[in-house]
Amino acid sequence: MQNEAEAVKNLLPFVDEEFERCVLAISGIKGRVVVTGIGKSALIASKMVATFNSTGTPAVFMHAADAIHGDLGMIQDQDIVICLSKSGLTPEIKVLVPLLKRRGVPIVALVGNIHSYLAEQADYVLNATIAEEACPHNLAPTTSTTAALALGDALAICLLELKEFSKENFAEFHPGGTLGKRMYLRVQDIFPRNTLPKVGVEASIREVIIEISGKRLGATCVVEGEKLAGIITDGDLRRMLNTYDSINGLKAADIMTKSPRTIEPDAYAVEALRIMQENNITQLVVIQNELPLGFIHVHDLLKEGIF
Repeated sequence: MQNEAEAVKNLLPFVDEEFERCVLAISGIKGRVVVTGIGKSALIASKMVATFNSTGTPAVFMHAADAIHGDLGMIQDQDIVICLSKSGLTPEIKVLVPLLKRRGVPIVALVGNIHSYLAEQADYVLNATIAEEACPHNLAPTTSTTAALALGDALAICLLELKEFSKENFAEFHPGGTLGKRMYLRVQDIFPRNTLPKVGVEASIREVIIEISGKRLGATCVVEGEKLAGIITDGDLRRMLNTYDSINGLKAADIMTKSPRTIEPDAYAVEALRIMQENNITQLVVIQNELPLGFIHVHDLLKEGIF
């Protein structure tokens, strides 16, 4: 791990003018990024394609061996090709490069040997040179694939920033799973499932308890007219019993929290989670124009897998 960490750190000087030239070239194409490689480099190429696509840069994977048996047909005139190779001398790459040049597409070499055939034939060179592999025999691709992966990530993030790719854009490409929900799910998508517990400021403690128990959210809004005046939770009821010797004559206004935490319906659900965690509470009142619309509870977020 130390070997690979140092190798990635040593790549920093290689993020230079040539790297910048490559980023600008890719950002300016009207086609796609075609990423290719052989062996372990092909696996890293596949991951690069996934990262490009998820961050707004259209990309496709082409296995270098399959390219010379028909897959070369996937390359379009306005594409750019990134070739991954540690040595830059593998037979498949040496066969592929002249065919790419014949097609007239720009070639980016992400390579561990900047004096190799691939580097010399490429239009752009991304230097992924390493001192040695983590393998004790300096043979198994370990550090070299980590270095290539890190450079690929750096490339994707630079392109993301150039495109001003936002969190909203990211959410569009990741609608499924927990990550997608954290990015697009809003409070208004959740709170209508819950009933709205509500009492007036003059409500008796008996009425408050019945409302909290009946709606099963552990709390109730307290309203004055139609506007939110406060909130009473199970915890407020317990504190009331510790504070007052007798609850006869007490009203909702006497025990409510007057400035409860609230959230707007169009806020992201993950923002509701943040507020709950920071304030060590389990529910928020959803309001709009000072009017209570409902509650969002931490259990709702758990069910959605937001945590």
